[in-house]
Amino acid sequence: MAAMDRGVMEMRVLLVCMGNICRSPMAHGVVRARLEAAGLAARVGLDSAGTHGYHAGAPPDERAQAAARRRGIDISDLRARLVVAEDFETFDLILAMDDENVETLLQAAGEAHRHKIHLLMHYALGEPGRTVPDPYYGGPIGFERVLDMVEEAAESLLARLQQELAGR
Repeated sequence: MAAMDRGVMEMRVLLVCMGNICRSPMAHGVVRARLEAAGLAARVGLDSAGTHGYHAGAPPDERAQAAARRRGIDISDLRARLVVAEDFETFDLILAMDDENVETLLQAAGEAHRHKIHLLMHYALGEPGRTVPDPYYGGPIGFERVLDMVEEAAESLLARLQQELAGR
């Protein structure tokens, strides 16, 4: 969390799913790549976490890594972690993959931080509010679908972050 030093990053985004081994690490990789390509990686702190600590310390699921790698994104450096109370203070945006995780985050956040919590797909064009399905128990096509959805949302999220940063 040292890279999240408030004095260094102008904005901080946390991506959240249940176990932090499939959806949120894939989203982390996609958004990280977009931030780097836009020259914003030094201005936007990015992390991912899970609402459940089942896999704390584990790398992303091999299928998630393989799907991301096919799109030129390396997520092998990421490690699963549990959302902690400090995250609600540290992050400006907390983006969950589905309604269940949004609800868990809202219950844990407290009134002062609830405004930061949204679905990642809130940023997608077309059907905002869709949820990113968990591919864990499915086949490889599920991981590809997650990446398609995350890429769709990442474009609008990047535009929002650029707008926010321009206003600072």
